Amino acid sequence: MENENKYEFYVDENQKGTRIDLLLSTNLEGTSRSFIQKLFEKGNIKVNGELCTSKKYKVSENDMVEITIPEPEMLTVEAENIPIDIVYEDDDVLIVNKPKGMVVHPAVGNYTGTLVNAIMYHCGDRLSSINGVIRPGIVHRIDKDTSGLLMIAKNDKAHESLSAQLAEHSITRKYIALVYDNIKEDEGTVDAPIGRDPKNRLRQAVTDLNSKRAVTHYKVLERFGKYTLIQAQLETGRTHQIRVHMSYIKHPLVGDLVYGPKKQSIAVEGQMLHAKILGFVHPSTGEYMEFDNELPEYFEEILRKLR
Repeated sequence: MENENKYEFYVDENQKGTRIDLLLSTNLEGTSRSFIQKLFEKGNIKVNGELCTSKKYKVSENDMVEITIPEPEMLTVEAENIPIDIVYEDDDVLIVNKPKGMVVHPAVGNYTGTLVNAIMYHCGDRLSSINGVIRPGIVHRIDKDTSGLLMIAKNDKAHESLSAQLAEHSITRKYIALVYDNIKEDEGTVDAPIGRDPKNRLRQAVTDLNSKRAVTHYKVLERFGKYTLIQAQLETGRTHQIRVHMSYIKHPLVGDLVYGPKKQSIAVEGQMLHAKILGFVHPSTGEYMEFDNELPEYFEEILRKLR
């Protein structure tokens, strides 16, 4: 018998009037439109306890949306010849610059076109097996619409070393983000626990319920009046941490439809967040290595217009 994941959430004021298929594609990160369409066709979407068969249905505030996602009986991951931007590679680690829009690893509703499919083709069987068939070599992840540096372990020894460094918060991870409104102070720290949003199980939130400590340090790089360019450094690494923390202090990321305003003032698809600097101690040599990459062109273009 298939296992099923069931989620339910209430539509908030910010989401009302949104087509339900668009709302689901925003909240179910990494799923394809065709997968969401199949959920409707198979009767896996309910609104207020009633079956919802129209993907064009516009939700109202306080609607309760229920989603049932069937798990595949068996998931195999295929290597795919997808170009990847390799920043550094040796026998232990691979550093890649992930483009915006690419999912890191396969999940229900999205089995192809991911970074894992690409690195399996590039590395063959030279990937750590610690995270299993779905996430070979993946030590940490960044969101689909977040671009930037990601480290991949090519063997189990490297994976164990990098995972230990993540656990003790010794890995350097610095992001660049464009957020709403003017941050008055030049720098600050958000120390607020993150867990699943009690009102919407598809999102994360600052909460005391079943949460873990989360710490984000930020500093202002440039101010544009209605927007602020910041560097955010992760001390911990919770799901959606920077997005949740910046929204929590009333400076959500531009382009973030999950944690920011539904109507965005800058036309951009997905949050403006880039993993720019990544540093760690090499698993074999014991030397500290740090990598820095440029902002994507779309990000630079928006900054040029703001300036």
